[in-house]
Amino acid sequence: MPGEVSLKHKIALGLIPRIGDINARKLVSHFGSVEAVFRESYRTLTKIPGIGPGLAKYISDRSYLEIAEKEAEFVTKHKIRTYFYLDNDYPFRLRQCDDSPVVFFFKGNCNLDALKMLSVVGTRSATVRGKETCEKIIGSLAVRYPDLIIVSGLAYGIDIASHKAALSNNLTTIGVLANGLKTIYPSIHRATAEAMLKNGGLLTDFLSDALPERNNFIKRNRIIAGLSDATLVVESGIRGGALITADIAASYNRDVFAVPGRPEDQWSAGCNSLIKSNKAALAESSEDIEYFLNWKSEKLKPPVQKTLFSEMNDSEKQIFDLLSKESELTIDAICRSLDLPVYKLSPLLLQMEFKGLIKFYPGNIYRTT
Repeated sequence: MPGEVSLKHKIALGLIPRIGDINARKLVSHFGSVEAVFRESYRTLTKIPGIGPGLAKYISDRSYLEIAEKEAEFVTKHKIRTYFYLDNDYPFRLRQCDDSPVVFFFKGNCNLDALKMLSVVGTRSATVRGKETCEKIIGSLAVRYPDLIIVSGLAYGIDIASHKAALSNNLTTIGVLANGLKTIYPSIHRATAEAMLKNGGLLTDFLSDALPERNNFIKRNRIIAGLSDATLVVESGIRGGALITADIAASYNRDVFAVPGRPEDQWSAGCNSLIKSNKAALAESSEDIEYFLNWKSEKLKPPVQKTLFSEMNDSEKQIFDLLSKESELTIDAICRSLDLPVYKLSPLLLQMEFKGLIKFYPGNIYRTT
């Protein structure tokens, strides 16, 4: 069928070694169509400026069409969407990036051109503080912008914390993979990945059987950066991979935000460096992101009726009563008053923030709203 042939050629164009996404576009522009690129002889290809004998040999190798044909059969069988850069529905944000993938694959259920999209990245060795910050910012944004899409890379640490925070707040979330769709890496995140297919999806520009090799992670970062309006770095070492994503986002003229940390904290060194060098705006809360992006909430969730204690569990009622009586308390004071360890109290406070019952202020202070 003609459609299958077209899909095969689109996929094959992205397989040619050493061509890259930019030169692939130039080839299609030079010959007038995707199919025409594969019809040209080796001799004709060598005469194209910037191609030469080496690249011409790869382009004229028809074996890539055979590989592409098998991939086309796989994506069709498994109902995987294929996006080609000349397609009308190719995401408009990615279209603005010169080195965006010529072709990529998407499995899931969401609009890649959603009105608001935010990429969240960071270290794989995330601290408790980093994960909680992630949850707090995403949870707060979810209240004001229920149509927001969170983009990350499904990796350990901040990535998976971002996806989980999005899902727990009923936000759509997309994972950009460094491997093909036959593999979920790391496998421990399979359950989260499957949940994302129902409210979001998985995206990759690698063939279905591609494994998560080291260089793939660097390559996929351009998609994470290009798919969104802005990139938020929550935690990163001074040489963290998240900094690569931040640099790419800046090169696309997208906003970059970084959560500051203590000077002696190695996992905040990268974020502090981004802020100090004016490569990123300081983001301590969701309000900072809203301010810089000039977002305006169109549909606010109705206020929580705090007096309806049926909406709270027993522990939350204790915390709410204590804060109502004392006006404001630090997290340490709450721990002492209720004889609760921090690891049990923190998730309760976070959940109450999401419900709009309490609010967090600088100095680890909590108050009722």
